[in-house]
Amino acid sequence: MLKKLSVVILGVAVGLVTASAVSAQSATQEAKDKTKAAAHKTAVVMTDAEITSAVKTKLLADTKVGGLKIDVDTSHGVVTLTGPVHSVAEKNQAIHLARDTHGVKKVVSKLAIEKTAATTGHDTTDKVKEKTEKAGEKTKEGAEKAGKATKDAAVKTKDVVADASITSEVKTKLLADPKVGGLKIDVDTKDNVVTLTGQVNSVEEKNEALRLAKNSAGVKRVIDKLTVK
Repeated sequence: MLKKLSVVILGVAVGLVTASAVSAQSATQEAKDKTKAAAHKTAVVMTDAEITSAVKTKLLADTKVGGLKIDVDTSHGVVTLTGPVHSVAEKNQAIHLARDTHGVKKVVSKLAIEKTAATTGHDTTDKVKEKTEKAGEKTKEGAEKAGKATKDAAVKTKDVVADASITSEVKTKLLADPKVGGLKIDVDTKDNVVTLTGQVNSVEEKNEALRLAKNSAGVKRVIDKLTVK
């Protein structure tokens, strides 16, 4: 009787040990799966940021594309291009550069072709000639006003180009500085005033980003919209 009771107790003990081992193994596997999933999610986010930077760099470097006017956004490997282009050829080249970038799964084009005199045909040419003839018949006062308007338009165009150049220079500095997470900082410029938006890991990183922007050529002022995590 005592022998049978010992066997039963031993069997129960073995069962409890086996159940505990299985439970521990299951918990360990679940923890590993969660860690792997979190690591994969982080990798996707970083890949999107890197893709955006790579595509933007290609657009800026290509002489056939007005990269400064094209915005690039990436989500889960899908790149969206937005902005104006001068021709179908420029549009196709921008899409080709994006598709040819490592990590890109798909390219969504929201590029719009700007209308120019060259695309409107002979009717536009005739209208231009007519306007030119009428302009030649105007008085000196009218000519002076037209000259002033042309000059103002040229100045405005120059300001737009200057803002775009400043944005590109500041962004390049942020990406090149190892102390700053340039991929997470957005740069916008208007009338030579630079606005920095995004998240940084520390006050030191924030100050370094502001310093780089302030020391860029043409920058009059820097607006800080950076937040420290």
